[in-house]
Amino acid sequence: MTTDLRAKEDTFTEIFNAAHAVLNTLADGRFADVRERGIHKFREYGVPTHRDEEFKYLSLRNLNETAFQIAYGATVSRGDLTHPIVAIDAITLAFVNGQYAPELSTADTLPDGVYVGPFEELPFEVDQAFEKQFGRVANLVGKLGTTNDERFTYLNQAFFADIAVIYVPENVVVERPIHILNLSTANRGPLISAPRAYAYFSTNSQAKLIESFIGLEGNYLNVPVTEVVLESGAIVEHVRVQDETLAATHIGTHAVHQDASSNYTAFNVNFGGQIYRNDLNVWLNGSGTETRLDGVNVGTDNQVMDNHTRIDHAFPHCNSFEVYKSVLRDNAQGIFNGKIFVYEDAQKTDAKQTNQALLLSATAQMNSKPQLEIFADDVKCTHGATIGQLQKDALFYLQARGIPKAQAESLLVYAFANDVLSRISSEAVRQALENRLFDKLEVA
Repeated sequence: MTTDLRAKEDTFTEIFNAAHAVLNTLADGRFADVRERGIHKFREYGVPTHRDEEFKYLSLRNLNETAFQIAYGATVSRGDLTHPIVAIDAITLAFVNGQYAPELSTADTLPDGVYVGPFEELPFEVDQAFEKQFGRVANLVGKLGTTNDERFTYLNQAFFADIAVIYVPENVVVERPIHILNLSTANRGPLISAPRAYAYFSTNSQAKLIESFIGLEGNYLNVPVTEVVLESGAIVEHVRVQDETLAATHIGTHAVHQDASSNYTAFNVNFGGQIYRNDLNVWLNGSGTETRLDGVNVGTDNQVMDNHTRIDHAFPHCNSFEVYKSVLRDNAQGIFNGKIFVYEDAQKTDAKQTNQALLLSATAQMNSKPQLEIFADDVKCTHGATIGQLQKDALFYLQARGIPKAQAESLLVYAFANDVLSRISSEAVRQALENRLFDKLEVA
């Protein structure tokens, strides 16, 4: 125990000192206080251990054993961008190690009033909306339950350099997808980066949002935070793609605020990372909302895929539906913790949660923990979790017709995962992710 504590203190003291140096050189002193608070709050909690309930199944010992440096000043050329999601026709806002990269972004003509760009270029009217909500969406203070752990949100506060901002005004429909492209590269040793994004969709607006985290090289810690606000009647489809390097650790926070009669659909698709963890928290702030959270995870070798979701039903007549699927082989480990809180006034709630895992080896492992806390009496809430293997009969059927075992497995796994991917409305995005799914299975 003494050794672990000393290692934590030594490693993270270096990081905090470096963070203070960055604070003194960044031009946007507007967020200096935010960064200071983040540093002190994370230092108060430190790196979680198995004794922390929210990290019961996830070991982050590697963070204590790695001397991360600040990610600052890296460059990436367009020739390095080979991932299929990069080729999507979209309004693209690119960042490298959390810093805005205008040379990799697209200069598009946008509908009147729409803003897609870095924080420092915000027009005044967008700046006011940004100030109103920034930092509050990812904060769960005062909300029901005490099981959430926000220490990596604080770490992001300490380290974020730039902020991706999306603003869609009232009654505007953005036809082309908006893509926040986050690239990570650590060719100079282990790095820590903290991408930050804020998306605000005004009353009755509509948009499709792609958010990708693509690893190019090296060992790094990525601690992104994304905040999404939907005003009343807004309709948003959000596809989040994580394909970090297999040496990387990704610990993300994805927080959503929905006002009355809004419709939010999220697809969380994960292929990369040595350790992947994401906390997705949705606050339903009015009646008539509809929320759909779907996820696909493909883990191989010694990868760890950890998904924590939380939906707060605080108002009546709201629906939420959730399907998370994991495909694990070799020594890969999957973790799913899905929480649904139904508050006392949230009558007529309809909430359904499903978690399924497909284990392709005897050494793959899945830990599933659904949580329902219901304080209303007129509700429909269900959850189910299943863990299994490929059906031998189906595998034999394909092999008997001349299909090699690896390809037969890929076909069956694709059928399993396609239940989620097929619901993505953009054909180009769906095809890119299907192609990446097959690549992942063939390489394994």
